Amino acid sequence: MQVIEKTEDLRRLCEVFREAPFVTVDTEFMRERTYYSQLCLIQVATTEDAAIIDPLAPGIDLEPLLALLADESVVKVFHAARQDLEIFYRLMGRVPQPLFDTQIAAMACGYGDQVGYEPLVRAVTGAQVDKGSRFTDWSKRPLSEKQLTYALGDVTHLVDVYLALQKKLAETGRTAWVAEEMAVLDEPTLYFTSPETAWQRLKLRNIRPKDMGAIVQLAAWREREAQQKDVPRARVVKDEAITEIARAAPTTVAELGALRGVPTGFERSRSAAGLLEAVAAGKAMSRDDIPQKETSGQNQPAPADVVDLLRVLLKRQSELHGVAPKLLASSADIEAIALSDDANVPAMRGWRREVFGDLALKLKHGAVSLGLKGKSVTLINHKA
Repeated sequence: MQVIEKTEDLRRLCEVFREAPFVTVDTEFMRERTYYSQLCLIQVATTEDAAIIDPLAPGIDLEPLLALLADESVVKVFHAARQDLEIFYRLMGRVPQPLFDTQIAAMACGYGDQVGYEPLVRAVTGAQVDKGSRFTDWSKRPLSEKQLTYALGDVTHLVDVYLALQKKLAETGRTAWVAEEMAVLDEPTLYFTSPETAWQRLKLRNIRPKDMGAIVQLAAWREREAQQKDVPRARVVKDEAITEIARAAPTTVAELGALRGVPTGFERSRSAAGLLEAVAAGKAMSRDDIPQKETSGQNQPAPADVVDLLRVLLKRQSELHGVAPKLLASSADIEAIALSDDANVPAMRGWRREVFGDLALKLKHGAVSLGLKGKSVTLINHKA
């Protein structure tokens, strides 16, 4: 088992790995007490070799690895890549390319919605993955042999999973489907929350229009505080406290300290002044400057009967084509299509439209109907 703790050893390893057509990658990190993930371990493997890289080793420079991840001649294979990519985006300023996410590929190959690593390995290779070390403290040193063995297994099994999924995608003509999904992962907004858009993360219900400006400014203030101090958002101010503060609109530290959602003593902290400034800035915003949540543009609810029929069609098409329902169409897609033939949703574009979207419109307008053949749902075409 290679455990890389020196920059020169990492450089030699990456020179070898850059000759491979692909490399599997995984990370172990901690985030319970920080805003940004604390990278604790990096695992990499090819068909020929595997290694563990210790980013916490004194003096190690990860530049050779980051160069490998940026090398577009080598495919980077992850499982459920989002959190790993967030770490590398912060280190590199970009997402590793080209990408292959085995969780997304598995959805296109009929292994279900967002299948976990362990069940996917078992289904594809028959191997058993020991997850006993999953929730250990990866920041502590030295790491045990059990931890290292567990960590390395996350990329060695992934080699076999990738090769099997890649073969199945080629055989079924779905390589382009997955490539389309990989392109979505290149969007920077997935990995960095701008303070100006932080309010969009909040679950806002029954909000008075006059309070919205303060909510926007408070969410931006909290995001900046969390990023600068590298602490979780809730350690600054909890979500529910933001709406309470916006409604109360305190102008003094005494008024702020009287609110239930504000931690005891917070009004005496250095952060209190910034919070009060955010409230004031929000109250001063003109209506035209206050952003609004994006909506479908439809005020009426989707017709329930149409939604129910489309869900049956979705289940039928996902089973027929061996693809996870959520990869074909989300609940929001279904409701949007039920409301409008021109719905601007993923289910009405590209390969999804071919598999589901066009049939959904035909079902809406009676060009086809659903029936039963034995115990299976079938489509009945109606002549014009």
